[in-house]
Amino acid sequence: MSAEATSPGARSRRRGRTSIDLRRLGRAALLGPASRDRLPDAIGHVADAHRAHHPDADLLVLGKAYVLAEMSHRGQFRKSGEPYITHPLAVTLILAELGAETTTLTASLLHDTVEDTDVTLDQVRAEFGDEVCYLVDGVTKLEKVDYGAAAEPETFRKMLVATGNDVRVMSIKLADRLHNMRTLGVMRPEKQARIAKVTHDVLIPLAERLGVQALKTELEDLVFAILQPEEYERTRAVIADRATTGPSLDTIAVDVRRTLREADISAEVVIRPRHFVSVHRARLKRGEMRGTDFGRLLVLVGEDADCYAVLGELHTCFTPVISEFKDFIAAPKYNLYQSLHTAVAGLDGAVVEVLIRTHQMHRVAEAGVVALGNPYTPVDGAEPADGERADPTRPGWLSRLLAWQESATDPDTFWTTLRADLAQDREISVFPADGGMLGLPVGATCVDAAYAQYGDGAHGCIGARVNGRLATLSTVLVDGDTVQLLLAQGPVQAPGDAGGVGDSGGPGGERTRPVAGQAAQEAAPGPSPEWLDHARTPAARIAIAGWLAANPESLKVPESEPRAPGAVTAGRRGVANVVVDVPEDATVRLAGCCTPVPPDDVTGFLVRGGAVTVHRAECSAVGRMAALGRSPVAVTWGDEAECRVTLYAESFGRPRLLADLTEAIATAGAAIVSANVEPPSEQRVRHTYTLQLPDAAGLAGLMRAMRDVPGVFDVRRAQHEPAS
Repeated sequence: MSAEATSPGARSRRRGRTSIDLRRLGRAALLGPASRDRLPDAIGHVADAHRAHHPDADLLVLGKAYVLAEMSHRGQFRKSGEPYITHPLAVTLILAELGAETTTLTASLLHDTVEDTDVTLDQVRAEFGDEVCYLVDGVTKLEKVDYGAAAEPETFRKMLVATGNDVRVMSIKLADRLHNMRTLGVMRPEKQARIAKVTHDVLIPLAERLGVQALKTELEDLVFAILQPEEYERTRAVIADRATTGPSLDTIAVDVRRTLREADISAEVVIRPRHFVSVHRARLKRGEMRGTDFGRLLVLVGEDADCYAVLGELHTCFTPVISEFKDFIAAPKYNLYQSLHTAVAGLDGAVVEVLIRTHQMHRVAEAGVVALGNPYTPVDGAEPADGERADPTRPGWLSRLLAWQESATDPDTFWTTLRADLAQDREISVFPADGGMLGLPVGATCVDAAYAQYGDGAHGCIGARVNGRLATLSTVLVDGDTVQLLLAQGPVQAPGDAGGVGDSGGPGGERTRPVAGQAAQEAAPGPSPEWLDHARTPAARIAIAGWLAANPESLKVPESEPRAPGAVTAGRRGVANVVVDVPEDATVRLAGCCTPVPPDDVTGFLVRGGAVTVHRAECSAVGRMAALGRSPVAVTWGDEAECRVTLYAESFGRPRLLADLTEAIATAGAAIVSANVEPPSEQRVRHTYTLQLPDAAGLAGLMRAMRDVPGVFDVRRAQHEPAS
C-alpha cells in the first residue's frame, strides 16, 4: 500500500491491483459462506493480498473467521447502506496490503463482533486462541451506558495499555479508523468534524510513532479535507494545475537512472508524488511551486552499503544541498524509519529531494510495526527470557505513556494529557552518567530526565551536570547529552557535590541546597511550583502536581515583611559569618551560586523552610527573587576573618597543571575544601575549587597567583551561568 494518496477520497493501492467494489462484496456476503473446500468469494481480495506477502500462509483460519463475522453481522448495515460485513473486510484488506500476518488479519475480521454482536470473548478464545482473543478485546470499545462521557478516553486508555503488550492492537485500530474516515461522508458535518479532530490529535500521531506512514499520510489528507476545506480546495487546485516551470521530476529521474547505471549500481528509481498535506506544507514554506516541488525521487537498492554508494554518485554528479542531508540509516528514527535523505540541484538550478533506502527499509518505512509480522514469535523456537516479550519497536514514548497514564486517574486529565503528549512528535536520547539511555521528547529539561530516571525519587533532585558541567534543572536537553542528576540523598550525589551546584534547582533561585560546612544528606524540600514551568513530559508534570497537592504548605511564600521588634532577634550572627534579622531558629546559608565573602555587598532572602540564603548583590538570582515578589532580608558581615569561596579556573591543558595550581593555592595560605577538574574540551580545562581562606582580604592576591600559573587564562568567582 503506497503512502502517497492521489486523492483524499480514494484508497491508495498497489499499481495494477483492481479496485474494491463494496456493493459486490456486500452481495457476496449476503450469499453466505462458500463450500468447505474453498474460501468465501467475499475475502478473495484479502487472500490475494495476504499471499503476496506470505506465500505459505494458511488461509483456512481466515475463512473460518470470515464465516463467524459474516454470520454475526448478518442483518446489520452501515449508514452508507452496505452490509456491515464490508467494514471488517475492508479493514482486513488494508492490513493485508501492508503485509500483516495471519493472526492480525484474523483479529481484524472479528474486531467488531464482540462489540456489536452476541459473540463473546470466550467464544473467540475457544475458536481462535488467546492471541486473537487479546487483539479483539484490545480494540473493543467500552460501553457508553457504563462510562458515560468518559467512554471515549477510557477506551483509548484501554487500547494503549493493550498496545503496550502487543503493538498489533493499535495496527488494527488505525486500519479501522482509516476505513471509517474514507466513508465519513454519510455522517452529519458536526460528527465528521469531531471524529476528524480526534483522528488528528490522537490517531495520526500514533500512526507516526508506530511508523505506519501508509496509513498516516492518507489519514492526514482525509482530516485535512474535513477540518480545512478551503485550504484543501486551494491545494487541490495547485496540484491540478501543476507548475511547469523548470524540468519535471521525470527528466531528473532519467538523469539519475543513467548516472547509477553508468556507475554499475543496481537501483530502482521511482517518483513519489507528495500527498495533499505535504504539498500544502511545501506551498506555505516555499511560496511559488515548481515542477520538482510536487514529489521526491525514491531510490531503492539491495544492501545498506549500496545506499551510500548511490549517495556518493549523486553528490559527485550533481550539486548537493548539504543542509538537506540526513542519515537515518546510521541513526534510525524512534519509529524504526531508516533512509538517507538528500537534495541535489541540476545544471539549471532545479532542486529535487531524494530518498535512498533498501527494499526492506522501504517496507518498514511504509508499514512500520505491521511490517514486522508477528513481532513476538520466538526466534528459532527459543522462548523470551523470563517469559517476557521483547518489544521490537523500542518505543520509549510508549513506555513513558503507559507509566504516566496510571497516575492520571481522571478521564479528562488523561485525555488532555494524552493529546499534549502525542503533539510532541519528535524524540531525543540522553544518557545518564551511570549508564543506560532515556528517551525524551524534544524540549525536555533536566526535570523531565530526573522523573524519567527516578520517578517520585526525583522530588529530591537538587541539581544536575549536563555533559560534565553544572546546570540548572531548567536546562533544555539536546540529543546525545550526558546527564548526571544530583539528589539530596542517595547514591547519585557525589561526595564533592555538596557545595558546587548552587542554591537553585531552577532559574528562580528559590530552591536551597547544602553548601560547604553543611551536611550533604540534608533532605531537599521537594519540587517547587516553578518546576511545572520546566517540565515537558506528562510523567513529570503529574508527579510534581501530585506532590504539590499533597504538600500545600510548600506553596506558601515565607513571610518576609519587616517584623516587630519582639518577633525577631536583631544582630544575631548566622552560621555563615553574617548577621541577619531573622527568627532564632532560622538557618543561614551562603548561596553556592555566587559564594559571597567579606566585604562583598550582600543581601538575603527567606526561602521555603524558613531558611535564609545570602547572595552577592550583583548575583543574577537576586533579580529573579525580586521578580517573584520576595522581600530582601537585611544582612551584614560579622567580625570573623575566615571565609569560604568557590573559584573557577579556565586553562589550556598541559602536564603538571593541577600540581602547579594546587601549589599556588597552598602558597597563598588557602585550604582546598573540594576540587573538581572537568574533562578537556577543545584543549581547554575547567577547574572548580572550594577554598577556605584565613582572611577575605587575601582573595584578590590568591586569584592573581592562580592567574600567574602558566596555561591559566582566567580565574573568577562562582556565579550563576545561563542555562544552555
